[in-house]
Amino acid sequence: MMFVQEKTNIYMNTGFKILTIVSIFLFSGIYSGFGQKTGKVEIIVPDTRIGTLVSKHVAFNENRGSIRGFRIQIFFDSGNNSKNSAITVMNEFKAKYPKTEAYLMFLEPNFKVRVGNFRSRMDAQHFLYKIAEEYPNAFIVKDDEINYPDIEDEEED
Repeated sequence: MMFVQEKTNIYMNTGFKILTIVSIFLFSGIYSGFGQKTGKVEIIVPDTRIGTLVSKHVAFNENRGSIRGFRIQIFFDSGNNSKNSAITVMNEFKAKYPKTEAYLMFLEPNFKVRVGNFRSRMDAQHFLYKIAEEYPNAFIVKDDEINYPDIEDEEED
C-alpha cells in the first residue's frame, strides 16, 4: 500500500509541474497580445529649426580645429640643457615614427615632448605598447586640445 501511494505522489507532482509550465506559456501568449496596437500611422514632419541648428553646429566645429583627446609624453626635463635634450628626443622620435606628430612644450620650468593625437585612451595605450621599449618612462596624458587624427593613418596601424 505504501508503495502505491509513493508512486501516485510522484505522478501527481509530475502532472502538477507539467500543468504549471503549460499554464505559464498560455498566459504569457495571451498577455503579449494585449500590448499590441492596431490603428493609424502618424508621420511626423521634422521641425525646420533642427536643420538650422545642425548647420550651425557643423560650422562651429569646422572652425574649431581641435578636440579633446590623449597624447603620450615621452620626455620631460628641466635645467640648463633641457631644451636641447627635448629637441633631440623629438627629432629622434620623428625619424622613427614619421606618421605620428610630435610636440615640444614648455611649461615652466619643464620642457616636454608629447606625441600623437589619439581620440581614445585605448588608441593611446595601443601606441604606448609599441614604443614602450624605446621610451620606458612614457605615459599617457589627457589633453584638452589635440589635432584631428587622420583616420586613414589610424586604420593602417
